[in-house]
Amino acid sequence: MKGLKTFLTILQVISALGVISSVLLQSGKSAGLSGAIAGGAEQLFGKKKGLDELLNRVSAIMAIAFLLLSLLLSIIK
Repeated sequence: MKGLKTFLTILQVISALGVISSVLLQSGKSAGLSGAIAGGAEQLFGKKKGLDELLNRVSAIMAIAFLLLSLLLSIIK
């Protein structure tokens, strides 16, 4: 049982790091100064929508995995 708890804890840490990294890599709704600078380039070349959609999906999956692993670890104790 201790081995299973250790394995689940490692998976939880990996999912937590995945949530943190995927959220930090997403572009914000109001990009601030970087949006003002890159605004002309986005109008000229277009915005990278595929990457934003992928990061949204990855962050949702990692958040769900983190939630489920947290519940499992609280049940196992």
